[in-house]
Amino acid sequence: MNLKKIHHVAIIVSDYEKSKDFYVNKLGFEIIRENYRDVRDDYKLDLKLGECELELFGIKGSPVRPSYPEACGLRHLAFHVEDIEDTIRLLNEQGIETEPVRIDEFTDKKMTFFRDPDGLPLELHE
Repeated sequence: MNLKKIHHVAIIVSDYEKSKDFYVNKLGFEIIRENYRDVRDDYKLDLKLGECELELFGIKGSPVRPSYPEACGLRHLAFHVEDIEDTIRLLNEQGIETEPVRIDEFTDKKMTFFRDPDGLPLELHE
């Protein structure tokens, strides 16, 4: 295998505009390109954060992803941060609730979770 890195992660969202606002205006992702696909009657938004890309698909009528109990598939996205308390403060100022900070039992680093508009778990890891 000659795999170099993960190129992107794709997420299907229930409310395209709400999720676009969340990832771009609240979390700071940069828009690479945005396309409406007539054939599928959906939107595809390519975003970038550092070297990682995220694709958002606004597909009408998609079933809700079960998070509790956890289902097979994507469990969560994790973001590395330098100062978890500062990041939590910035999220909370935007009305984004976070769980209490805890210590990762394997890395001994601080971590917490918050949710995107569809309830997808997002992790902050110091």
